[in-house]
Amino acid sequence: MREISGSTALVTGASSGIGQAAARMLAAEGVKVILAARSEERIDALAEELEGATAVACDVGNAAQVRALFEHVRERHGALDLLFNNAGVGYFAPFAESDREEWRAQIDANLYGVLYCTQEAIPLMRDRPGAMICTVSSVAGRHGMQGWSVYAATKHAVVGFHDALRRELGPEGIRVSLIEPGAVHTNWGFNVPPEKMKKRRDELEALNSDNVARVLVEAFRQPANVNWQELLVMPTKQAYP
Repeated sequence: MREISGSTALVTGASSGIGQAAARMLAAEGVKVILAARSEERIDALAEELEGATAVACDVGNAAQVRALFEHVRERHGALDLLFNNAGVGYFAPFAESDREEWRAQIDANLYGVLYCTQEAIPLMRDRPGAMICTVSSVAGRHGMQGWSVYAATKHAVVGFHDALRRELGPEGIRVSLIEPGAVHTNWGFNVPPEKMKKRRDELEALNSDNVARVLVEAFRQPANVNWQELLVMPTKQAYP
């Protein structure tokens, strides 16, 4: 495995769930972590907990805020070894009854956020051995799910984007990886009753945030010439989306 201590990582959606777990695991490996999320209070508290971490409040769907985030990375670190695109939004509704503002929120966070952050990251990753762009997609990026049509559309777009990006950046030695989780015990599902989500996840013995974060860390620790391109991570009992 590659030594990752001393490298620099940016984690979006770091205020809770998978992002928070990933930040903790990376920091435990000696990685200098930049925490980004809309919740300034939460990431400031996490930055105090993690040695060498810094926090920048950012809505990844806002291009100006993303630009300011990467200016911080550039000024403080000069380069970037890992971008973990984790921030995302999901709303449940039959498409015919869905809210167009919720469409926009999902597209802004799940797609534009990935595009903005990735484009800003690439110049900081060139000539960095083992550099990696890793994004959390979803099993919904492979299979449509009833009631999650717009969410699934954003995740299918993310899969296609990474497939093309891999072909562009691979010759430069920049790895492009996707993690596609199934059911996870997180606060995901903004308009779904918590008891309904909990029942479904309990039935499946859903993954926890650490399960997914560990996949990220192990993918990043692979030798620079090894790219775990697509990682579908499912609870054993989940046989369908």
